[in-house]
Amino acid sequence: MESTETLSPARLAAYLDRIGAPRPAAPTADALHDLHLRHLRTVPFENLSIHLGEAVSLDEEAILAKLLDARRGGFCYELNGAFALLLRTLGYGVRLLEARVHTGNGTVGIPYDHLALRVEAADGSLWLADVGFGDHAHHPLAFDERGDQKDPGGVFRIAGAADGDLDVLRDGKPRFRLTPRPRTLPDFATGAWWHTTSPQSHFTRGPICSRLTETGRITLRDRLLITTESGERTEQTLAEDEVVLAAYRKHFGITLDRLPVALHPKPLSGR
Repeated sequence: MESTETLSPARLAAYLDRIGAPRPAAPTADALHDLHLRHLRTVPFENLSIHLGEAVSLDEEAILAKLLDARRGGFCYELNGAFALLLRTLGYGVRLLEARVHTGNGTVGIPYDHLALRVEAADGSLWLADVGFGDHAHHPLAFDERGDQKDPGGVFRIAGAADGDLDVLRDGKPRFRLTPRPRTLPDFATGAWWHTTSPQSHFTRGPICSRLTETGRITLRDRLLITTESGERTEQTLAEDEVVLAAYRKHFGITLDRLPVALHPKPLSGR
């Protein structure tokens, strides 16, 4: 069963303001591409709540309060969950899809490992939208296309997999496996709980905050500030707490009263 929830007029206006987007005149593919890119550049991918001792809720109003009122980011369940509400309110057909992330050793992660979106535009075209995977495609991918799709983030491909599933690849390497059946946001509660509590989850190993920029990407991983501009990567370790807090404010618009501390800092094998 697909959700029919939409945003109130006030929430819609606040969301569009958050990502610096005008309201599209119609739910077109071009407008979807613009909204997708703006979202990636303004709303960071971050797991800070885990390391601040804050509850991570899949309640839609709680997610909107975090992203719009607190001007924070989130991870896939929050970012794509909120983006689905925005798109549905603007007239797009939206289906929440469950995915399992490829681990790099030939296996995939837990069920409900990741949340992505299948979006239908006004002309009937279908798109795979994902503003919650971190360093990924800048634009939605054509959902029914099985050839290479060039994107500023790499060359992507959607390929058939076992049991009717779909593998999403970047530069020839599988990223995650989608199940096309529609889901609802509460379906992802178990995956979200696991990722926010388990020592086996890469999300609990340390804080990360990352955002696409016009020239590359900026990431703060614990105290390491990573900046990529026009393909050139630089790293800087921020030793002082106040400098780290200032970096959150400057680069991500996030104001914290204390530093996030890794929930399960011990390095583990796997992704």
